[in-house]
Amino acid sequence: MYKIPESVLVVIYTEDLQVLLMERADKRDYWQSVTGSKDFPDEALEVTAIREVQEETGIVVAAEDGSVPPSNLNDWGVANVYEIYPVWRHRYAPGITKNTEHVFGLLVPAGVPVTLAPREHLQYKWLPYREAADACFSPSNAEAILQLPHHFKRQ
Repeated sequence: MYKIPESVLVVIYTEDLQVLLMERADKRDYWQSVTGSKDFPDEALEVTAIREVQEETGIVVAAEDGSVPPSNLNDWGVANVYEIYPVWRHRYAPGITKNTEHVFGLLVPAGVPVTLAPREHLQYKWLPYREAADACFSPSNAEAILQLPHHFKRQ
């Protein structure tokens, strides 16, 4: 099954603008925010974002006590269209070379437990947002992180 060329990028951050970055398991020294494609074409982007956050970090976005409330997830209204890196094109149907990435922000409490998906990420770190942007391998991820102060909403 091929990946759908429509994805989410979720910048996870705390009130003091610390940003969570994870190192890719398939590409050492490639640091990024949560990313992931829709599982099916009509999957809502918010559902994709919530699912990917939980799969990659173990952070649960739900209305129940003890989890991050859904109101902390915000669609930033930004969609980046970019060329899929050649190393990952085999994951998409033949002829697919571009992906549309929708940007979300997720405010979490400082010290929220993070449990990485070991097949996807090797380690994580929290960095001040400017340092996090500098550490990203993806230009669209770096740009999204730099926009964090413009989208930050105190809960």
